Amino acid sequence: MQGCGRAAAAAVAGSRRWVHGLRGRCRLLSMAKSKFEYVRDFEADDTCLPNCWVVVRLDGRNFHRFSEQHEFKKPNDDRALHLMTKCAQTVMEELEDIAIAYGQSDEYSFVFKKKSRWFKRRASKFMTHVVSQFASSYVFYWKDYFKDQQLLYPPGFDARIVLYPSNQNLKDYLSWRQADCHINNLYNTVFWMLVQRSGLTPVQAQDRLQGTLAGDKNEILFSEFNINYNNEPLMYRKGTVLVWQKVNEVMTKKIKLPKEAEEKEVEVTRTRTKVVPLHCDIIGDQFWEEYPEILAEDS
Repeated sequence: MQGCGRAAAAAVAGSRRWVHGLRGRCRLLSMAKSKFEYVRDFEADDTCLPNCWVVVRLDGRNFHRFSEQHEFKKPNDDRALHLMTKCAQTVMEELEDIAIAYGQSDEYSFVFKKKSRWFKRRASKFMTHVVSQFASSYVFYWKDYFKDQQLLYPPGFDARIVLYPSNQNLKDYLSWRQADCHINNLYNTVFWMLVQRSGLTPVQAQDRLQGTLAGDKNEILFSEFNINYNNEPLMYRKGTVLVWQKVNEVMTKKIKLPKEAEEKEVEVTRTRTKVVPLHCDIIGDQFWEEYPEILAEDS
């Protein structure tokens, strides 16, 4: 009985030490907080509404000047367009939950899934992560596309975030951006033909095109420059769509076969999901029928 009493007393003492230790830790935690932490109360709640597509549209800041300083080809520079797409692919591969992206000229739109819980759906996180990843990629990959052109100064990008509650809203948004691509590219194509081949000044070319419709611009291209606008590259006319696709990759691997003394190189085919660029129409239904997983409810 005496042994049982000592055991009980030891248990009670141990329990008291645990309680005192817990209280001590709580006091230390409260002491670690400073009187200045109240400033956190000023942070705005920027949580995006649930069950909405989160679209981050990124634009180059003052890229008209940037393109002139770096001697971009007019009306379209393949190097610049491919660099933009490379940066957008990097963003999709590095950040989670981007279902589709669309780009043209110096802009790209990134669409995060409706049910994404990435960074608790904080708008500031969506925006800053996309812009910082894109901008750093632009500088990092510049030399791969502009081999003979030195980067003269750091490029800048800004972004906005918009929520779209329905699939149709999202499709209409992407259709709007592609329609904008067509309108801008048609104008720029005619404008630069007038400047480069007809010898007009930029002001004169602008005056010539003032008030013209799409049909008028197509007629100028065909009658004066023998250019059928419909034969221009799809990348210029339609922009670039980035989607996830399963692709087969053939890799060379060294393996040691049974009863063989030396390793041999064999080709191995592996299937992986990659971000693939497409130059196609996304205004009609065909694209969405081919890629139904983009708008799937569990996306």
